[in-house]
Amino acid sequence: MPADRSTTGVVFNIQKFSVNDGPGIRTVVFMKGCPLHCAWCANPESQSRNVQVLWDEKQCLHCQHCIQACPRQAVFLKEGKIRIHHNLCDGCGICVRECPGHALSSEGEQKSAADVMKTVMQDLPFYEESNGGITLSGGEMLAQPAFAIELLKAAHEEGINTCCETTGACDQKTFLDVIKHVDYVLMDLKHYDSKKHKEYTGIPNETVLANMKAAIAMGKDVLPRIPVIPGFNAEINDARGLVQALQDVGATRCQLLPFHQFGENKYAMLGEAYAYADVKALHAEGLQAYQKVFLDAGIDAFF
Repeated sequence: MPADRSTTGVVFNIQKFSVNDGPGIRTVVFMKGCPLHCAWCANPESQSRNVQVLWDEKQCLHCQHCIQACPRQAVFLKEGKIRIHHNLCDGCGICVRECPGHALSSEGEQKSAADVMKTVMQDLPFYEESNGGITLSGGEMLAQPAFAIELLKAAHEEGINTCCETTGACDQKTFLDVIKHVDYVLMDLKHYDSKKHKEYTGIPNETVLANMKAAIAMGKDVLPRIPVIPGFNAEINDARGLVQALQDVGATRCQLLPFHQFGENKYAMLGEAYAYADVKALHAEGLQAYQKVFLDAGIDAFF
């Protein structure tokens, strides 16, 4: 069946000319909603499926006009800072439009597959020259499977290569229904121990590992990616455990992603605490021994 381009989903960003999210030059579609709540998440605004309002204290005039403007009384003042009741906010955008200092911004917008493809098609020559295409990211595209499927089908109808960045966190039927439309799969492997995986992300890892194994078994081009996080999976023994997990699912390579602080400011804008606020970033040059564990086991690990 042809893609139903009227299908809608919630998107919080479309990033063009990306070279870090799959082969070639790509347009990355960031979709809202994620079943995980990783303590180090660099995109906390992506976790909720709903449209969210962020507050930038540096831009705020402290006029409190947003409090009066909100029809649902979702905006309030706490300890001198503007805060949003996200369970009351319906994303109407009135406070954002009324803010004289432009301190409020809205994350998330309902878009149809046709809307997204209109943007994606603008860079078709770059995909053709670089073997690039479209990448679905998030959040987690599997949180909006119907929308993801129609986007991927539409891309293929236009001759565009498809890629995804996924946690693999959903039931296997849904996972395979989506993944069959993906040419290149970037898939997270966060921890080998299910108990620790659940402690830091909110879910156990059995489903994730089973889905990774299934994708590899069906012949998909899967690149496992390991976020190397201090206090979670950054020790040498963790590397050994992750090697075993990769071997168990049939993977022969992986990408190591050193922890960074790029998302810290977003937590403040959401009025949330950041668990890794005082943790130093990691760098490839400091993880050579960690990488060597993978290489010695025959796993092509790279940064």
